[in-house]
Amino acid sequence: MKKLINSPEDFARETVEGIVAAHPDQLKILDDSWHRMVRADEKKVGKVAITTGGGSGHLPVFLGYVGYGLCDGVTIGNVFASPSAEDMYEVDKAAHSGAGVLHLYGRYGGDIMNFGMAKDLCEMDDIEVREVLVTDDVASAPKGSEDKRRGVAGLVFAYKIAGAAAERMLPLDEVTRIAQKTVDNTRTMGVALTPCIVPEAGKATFSIGDDEMEIGMGIHGEPGIERTKLQTIDATVETMLARILDDLPFASGDTVAVLVNGLGATPKEELYIAYRKAAAVLCEKGISVHRNYIGEYATSLEMAGMSISLLRLDDELKELIDAPCRSPFFEQSK
Repeated sequence: MKKLINSPEDFARETVEGIVAAHPDQLKILDDSWHRMVRADEKKVGKVAITTGGGSGHLPVFLGYVGYGLCDGVTIGNVFASPSAEDMYEVDKAAHSGAGVLHLYGRYGGDIMNFGMAKDLCEMDDIEVREVLVTDDVASAPKGSEDKRRGVAGLVFAYKIAGAAAERMLPLDEVTRIAQKTVDNTRTMGVALTPCIVPEAGKATFSIGDDEMEIGMGIHGEPGIERTKLQTIDATVETMLARILDDLPFASGDTVAVLVNGLGATPKEELYIAYRKAAAVLCEKGISVHRNYIGEYATSLEMAGMSISLLRLDDELKELIDAPCRSPFFEQSK
């Protein structure tokens, strides 16, 4: 194993400390705990606070989406490990500005348990908390069981749109509705070419042949739906899009946002080749692209591979996805 780190035990903490040192105008650590981070700008009284969290190792998810027009606070665990309920509760209290809190995060067991406990603690302090789980990974459960799916790169769409709604000072009910609407209209599928190495483990999270790829693998190495010989990128995109498009289903006349996301070790050149094919397939299907995002938005350390996410847009979601936002990792002007 070769990694540019100090000790494996310090990997997650030193990552957070480096980010805050680089961007002190945008992010700050809460209570001297690297597990807790909030926006550094002044809170807007009466604004719904959006908090999120999860394990390290997926940068820019989760802490990369704390900022204007996005989330207000984040709790950070060790690599691929859920943060604690106590850390989530403290972040919720710090982010709250009088209009309630929305927990917005991916559907993973540890996070569900700890966010649930944090919610109970907040409500004992008369802080109203709602919850929306992102469940966009079509490979993780069959159609009809969407509420059992994992949250992957579609988190980015949920952060962007819910964050824009909160910045408009919409009430908690409305921000929650819009976040859930975004999740309901988002579908993602990934493909992995290589494993990643968790620093403290010091070995690959799974094994895969040099001439193989796994369609549908999760961002922690969860099993996919099919392991095949390595295919061309055009064939891979066609396979992924066929499942995504059929799942909602998307149809001719729809308008979408497209996210082609690298998992940590895939060159941008390859992501753009993937988008080239995705754009052609969508055009053939009569589906128009309103916005595209191509790059690393939700990774798995140094895993090679990519995911494709589609969000079906209506006029309400178009307006919100076009709103400006700013964080150290994600900035968009109108």
